[in-house]
Amino acid sequence: MAQTWQILQLNLPTALRDTAYMVVVATVIGVVLGTGVGLVLFLTEHRLFQPNRAANEVVGFLVNAIRSLPFLILLVVLIPLVQWLLGDPYTPTGGAISLSVAAVPFFARLAEGAFSEVDDGLLEATLSTGASTGQILRGAVFPQALPSLVRGVVITIISLIGSSAMVGAIGAGGIGDMAIQYGYNRYETGVLVAIVIVLVILVQIIQWIGDWAAARLTH
Repeated sequence: MAQTWQILQLNLPTALRDTAYMVVVATVIGVVLGTGVGLVLFLTEHRLFQPNRAANEVVGFLVNAIRSLPFLILLVVLIPLVQWLLGDPYTPTGGAISLSVAAVPFFARLAEGAFSEVDDGLLEATLSTGASTGQILRGAVFPQALPSLVRGVVITIISLIGSSAMVGAIGAGGIGDMAIQYGYNRYETGVLVAIVIVLVILVQIIQWIGDWAAARLTH
């Protein structure tokens, strides 16, 4: 027990910091770029805007192609690219890049679904006033889709926390790396139990904050 406590004291803060860094970076990139991609999918499909079947299918294919890869396989596939960019892919920054690549198409589909939930009657009424596409997006689409987008961000964060644990499989740091090094390789069951408890508490807090924010933003 004393050894488990010592391991946690020495390594858990660093592991949590590395995981937080990877998840935050990937969430920001995934939400910003994913929202843009989701918006393209929405606009090129919706009859009230500028439907473009070819563009929608191309973008949709790329999104589905990346999403079809299990994250561990995507992680391995991206190692040469990350190595070219950073020199050393086995770092939290390398893990953040891989997580970001996975987060963009994941959130893009969530964003597309959020935009699609906006009532067509509201969009038609806004169009009838002569509003431009930009004005409709700012005044109707984004405000109405915001609660769903917030829920999508929460789902993305929780998914990235789980995926970040896989980054530990290649030794790139974070909570997963700690679990493998100490909990698995050194048979420290107490370390594994502590990590599981921390992750459960963390996910519950994030989910609660997300639900609260979405409820406040619901019109």
